[in-house]
Amino acid sequence: MTTLTETPLNTLGLPKAPADTRVVVAMSGGVDSSVVAAMLKAEGYDVIGVTLQLYDHGAALAKKNACCAGVDIHDARRVAEEMGFPHYVLDYENIFREAVIDEFADSYLAGATPVPCIRCNERVKFKDLLATARDLDADCMATGHYIQRFDGADGPQLHSAADPARDQSYFLFSTTPEQLAFLRFPLGHLKTKDETRALARRFGLQVADKPDSQDICFVPNGDYASVIEKLRPGAGAPGEIVDTEGRVLGRHEGVIHYTIGQRRGLGIGGLTDPLYVVKLDVDNARVIVGPKEMLATRIVPVREINWLGDAPFTSKAEWRLAVKVRSTRPPREAVVRPISDTEAEVELLAPEEGVSPGQACVFYDPEGSRVFGGGWIWQGR
Repeated sequence: MTTLTETPLNTLGLPKAPADTRVVVAMSGGVDSSVVAAMLKAEGYDVIGVTLQLYDHGAALAKKNACCAGVDIHDARRVAEEMGFPHYVLDYENIFREAVIDEFADSYLAGATPVPCIRCNERVKFKDLLATARDLDADCMATGHYIQRFDGADGPQLHSAADPARDQSYFLFSTTPEQLAFLRFPLGHLKTKDETRALARRFGLQVADKPDSQDICFVPNGDYASVIEKLRPGAGAPGEIVDTEGRVLGRHEGVIHYTIGQRRGLGIGGLTDPLYVVKLDVDNARVIVGPKEMLATRIVPVREINWLGDAPFTSKAEWRLAVKVRSTRPPREAVVRPISDTEAEVELLAPEEGVSPGQACVFYDPEGSRVFGGGWIWQGR
């Protein structure tokens, strides 16, 4: 009897030799994705770099500290030339506007605080770009995101990055199991960003010391209001700043200039106690302010849930998990009660301040690094 020897798995977890494994690398032009592409090429993989042009190229050339800008496309192309693999630029401007920018504008005008980077991953990078990778006969697609993927008994699992300071799991909660099977995140295990830059220097990449992107790519300098006014002319209608009893305390130059939890810049001095934005009444062009304790929330309605657990979401009446209600906050203990496959009520064991519709609520293992998906915070019924 002849015993067949199984092909050993390569570093990407595939039963192929690296030279026979085609990997499409999503290249933003930054140091992270450049290192991923260079590293995989150095390991002998068949690498193809793809960069997305997401907005006006002329405007992009002047932008700094944002991904997918003109200078970044140039940087990605240069890395591909230096490392000797093909590189393509795909014009996704129309797709990006329809799938991300328009919703961003509309949800902001509705009083929400949207997170367009999540929608970009969900609707562009991990949908259309991933489909393009399959069209190129790729075995997988790799990105420079700081998040980990492990193969579990019931399929691939999503886990937080080894470096909590770089972890991007909040922005990737909507990655589906099918997408996760095709995706790879080679940097998720690194302990610090310094390790990434050291790898870039080892490969001789000129982007080794390039600053990280800071802004949403289509929002220069974090000025949301000016972008909204450009996309939706007339959106900055002035109105009243009122307290919770309806008393007029001042005037504002547009609801779009305010977010839930804001304290500074209200222009209503002379008060004994500080006031915060507790609600945005878009229909009546009112900014409602109140004391800090009014920002505390325990019950958070969540919808559009993407569940990454092994058992069905509705198989339990409640799940004891840790949740993040903002990207900058640590996970907090919570009880998640499913209403349907895609809706839930989340009860925070300790109240959180500034929970805002439009943000994501991401589910974590309270005693480990696994990400169980998440959903979008909304106003509730």
